[in-house]
Amino acid sequence: MSDDYKNASAGAAEEKRPDDSPQRDESGLSAEVYLLSTAGIAAIAGFLYGYDTGIISGALLQISNEFHLTHTSQELVTSAILVGAVIGALSTGKLAAVIGRRYTIMCVAVLFIIGVLCCGFSTSATLLGLSRLVLGAAVGGASQIVPVYIAELAPPAKRGSLVTYFNISIGVGILGAGLVGAYLQDVWSWRTMIMVAGIPALVLALGMFKLPESPRWLVGQKRLKEARQSLGMVRETNREVMREIRAIQENRKVSSKAQRAGWSELRKPWLRPALIAGLGVAAFTQLSGIEMMIYYTPTFLTDAGFSHKAALYSALGVAAIYLVMTIAGKTMVDHVGRRRLALIMLPGAIISLLLLGGIWVFGANGPNTAWLIVICLFAFMTFNSGGIQVIGWLVGAEVYPTAIREKASSLHAAVLWGSNLFLTGTALSMVSLLTIGGAMWFYAILNILGFVFIYFFVPETKGKSLEQIEKDLKDGQFSRFQIDERKHHHAD
Repeated sequence: MSDDYKNASAGAAEEKRPDDSPQRDESGLSAEVYLLSTAGIAAIAGFLYGYDTGIISGALLQISNEFHLTHTSQELVTSAILVGAVIGALSTGKLAAVIGRRYTIMCVAVLFIIGVLCCGFSTSATLLGLSRLVLGAAVGGASQIVPVYIAELAPPAKRGSLVTYFNISIGVGILGAGLVGAYLQDVWSWRTMIMVAGIPALVLALGMFKLPESPRWLVGQKRLKEARQSLGMVRETNREVMREIRAIQENRKVSSKAQRAGWSELRKPWLRPALIAGLGVAAFTQLSGIEMMIYYTPTFLTDAGFSHKAALYSALGVAAIYLVMTIAGKTMVDHVGRRRLALIMLPGAIISLLLLGGIWVFGANGPNTAWLIVICLFAFMTFNSGGIQVIGWLVGAEVYPTAIREKASSLHAAVLWGSNLFLTGTALSMVSLLTIGGAMWFYAILNILGFVFIYFFVPETKGKSLEQIEKDLKDGQFSRFQIDERKHHHAD
């Protein structure tokens, strides 16, 4: 019997409460309420992600006038946050492995504060671009660590809905940025629009002080007593705590050698199906066109003959649909399943893009068909944000084994942000090359590829513990592709 197991057993014996007695934290909150509060506070990082990436749309006109920006300079200032996000995503995993998930989120919150203050006090376009690079590092770091933190605290049956608090917060942030840009243009300067995000960042930093550390990280540090206490805050009974601690210990014991191997471990064949599934979902989350629609909806609609005000209100509608459908996805994802939800919703997104493209390709984009353009646009947002967007961060928080979780989740976030940067940076060029209609059809093809990819390579993780998902991977039962490959190998 291992020393860790003895320690865990001894810890169980020390507990005075019966196995099935309900857990309470120091404030007397039930485990369920405390877990919801923890997920809600950590998800403030999602609001910052959505607001800080979205506010540039409303602030850019003022910024351009003050700094006399050219079209190219506007693109550089806008995209700097995406470049920073890739850097932050790749860097945060190592930090989380060393100091833990909770302190890493606190560091990210401080970086948000520094980033928005630097942006607000920038005296040139160059300084603003560099400041948005710092802000992007915070955005990328948040997108890497927060879903992992929530997933490692959540019980299997509730993990999907809890992790998607992060997605909902992103939607709230995007909508908030749209409302500020639309209605406070004549009240706030662009500096105030950006710096106001320092307030929720401060709330996040202070709020994390009282939250538990990830029990999985604590077990990895051999801090078993703290791991039991942390897990006890978010589980209903002591029996659940001890059963889960033992499963984490056994999993850590198997994974410890691989964990020390570093980035080279990502090349191991047995890990490949998880990396393919996770990184593919990360890429298609952005390549399906969601950010392109959020950023460029006013441009597309103005080209279609909409007034500036009508285009702006339609853009707010896009942001509102994103939020509403993310909330709807949260309620469904633990019942319907991750893979199934994406496969159900993607065909609707594909049809919407094909119809939207057809309106332009066949020259039907006139005043009489404005309503049809809006319907297709809103339909795309409904099916995309209620499907693949719900699972984008969730799959990345679930499928990577313990041995590579920090590194793979960093890579996951970097691929997602890199895909965002690619799509956003090429959207207007794509429209210039293919026309708006051709571009919509191109994005429809990407959605079709996303559907095929998810069907073959992404497993269903609904209701499974993180340890069970890892066991399926090791046993060759991870995805349809892996199972078929295993059968073919045995046949040979």
